Amino acid sequence: MKKNHLEDACTSVLVGKNASIDGSTMIARNDDTFDPINPQKFVMHPAVEGESGRKVKSYLNKFEAELPADNYKWPAVPNVDYKTLGYYDESGINGANVAMSATESTYGNERALAFDPLVKDGMDEDVIVRMVLPFVDSAKSAVLRTADLIKQFGAPAGNSLLFSDKDDIWYMEIVTGHHWVAQRIPDDCYAVAANRVSIQQVDFNDPSQFMWSDGIQEFVEEHHLNTDKTGFDFRHIFGTTNLKDRHYNTSRVWFGHKYFNPEIEEDPEDGDLPFIMKTDHKINVDDIEYVLGSHYNETPFDPYSPYASEDDKHRYRPIGLNRTQNSHVLQIRNDVPEEFSAIMWLCVGFPTFTPYIPFYTNMDETPESYSDVAPKFEFKNAYWMYNALSMLVESHYTEFIQDDIDYLTECRQELRTAIAETDKLAKDHSGNDLSAFLTKRNNQIVDQMAQKAHQMFADLYTKGIRLSKLTFDMDANL
Repeated sequence: MKKNHLEDACTSVLVGKNASIDGSTMIARNDDTFDPINPQKFVMHPAVEGESGRKVKSYLNKFEAELPADNYKWPAVPNVDYKTLGYYDESGINGANVAMSATESTYGNERALAFDPLVKDGMDEDVIVRMVLPFVDSAKSAVLRTADLIKQFGAPAGNSLLFSDKDDIWYMEIVTGHHWVAQRIPDDCYAVAANRVSIQQVDFNDPSQFMWSDGIQEFVEEHHLNTDKTGFDFRHIFGTTNLKDRHYNTSRVWFGHKYFNPEIEEDPEDGDLPFIMKTDHKINVDDIEYVLGSHYNETPFDPYSPYASEDDKHRYRPIGLNRTQNSHVLQIRNDVPEEFSAIMWLCVGFPTFTPYIPFYTNMDETPESYSDVAPKFEFKNAYWMYNALSMLVESHYTEFIQDDIDYLTECRQELRTAIAETDKLAKDHSGNDLSAFLTKRNNQIVDQMAQKAHQMFADLYTKGIRLSKLTFDMDANL
């Protein structure tokens, strides 16, 4: 684990436009931290033109860099206490409809790090989103800007980054101080990644599908890092394969594959599970949300299962955790005008128990319940409210879980209706008027979901009163 870093072990899902149900590109990730309580806020940064001299400085190391004078507007989900914990902006879709999610902690092996060690004061995940996302106009340009920054400043930790636009998805893995590879997810494929080096065979003759750091082939050859007789398997060369991988990381990829491809038999401890996958059915937002909130559901490894052995229940680390501070699906649609095609589905409670709320990212600001978050419990804040709901459901899991499933089902239905209505009405707006309209609609959807959450609290509290052990039926006991 990385010292002084909040990120622990995130799970990522990427879905190409021809693998999705509606032609969207989708990138998604759980932001998991060491501490279950780490308040985050959801904010909107405005577009900027001609402001030279601006700088980004990390609160976690000595990294400092100057920013370009112009940037697109961009949303982010940083820490509330960023001066102590670092920014960690996590995710967003900028004004050019480029999405970025960062980062998923990834670990290079000691053989490679011996010859290209991590750079202590390099550009790390606490500032990487604000260094890249506001300034790029395509997923590919996001990879290239990140590459230039890593070349200039170095990396203090291994990290994987997700980028997308309406056509392309790129997954980038930084594994040493200066070396990395990025792979384009084919349009008809999906991928699941979980804190291991995921990219496998790299085709250096196909720059349309792969990008890589300068001199990486020579670096590998010079230091005798390729353990295979043929090919260039990035995972084998730079990645790890150890007990932690098998029980903490690989099993999460296995469950994602099991959900999307139930016909395939795989071993949850197989270190060579494929990265690029195809499935014979179309993937929707609900599928991704299910995987990100999952806990090996309906398998012998489910910690909630009344039938599983204690050993099996705790054999593998679940995907959805109490340490998941936010979970997000960044969707860029191709069946509506670009001006309102980008939606950021954001869940700020446990993704197992609370809904993903859709935000049109062509907005002027985020709702106050998301942007003005207190460092300690305030029920009016979405972060605290949805985490409290998660805790309440889990406190009586057997008795409350079906109520929660029904609640989430109703939320998904109402949210799909709200999006369809918003899309229809949005066609009558343009420019600044459209941004104002989408901001208003975001607020209305947030309020609608808050009312449902409050009613859910009322229902569960009322039901919970009857579950107390401090009860006594005189007729039954005399």
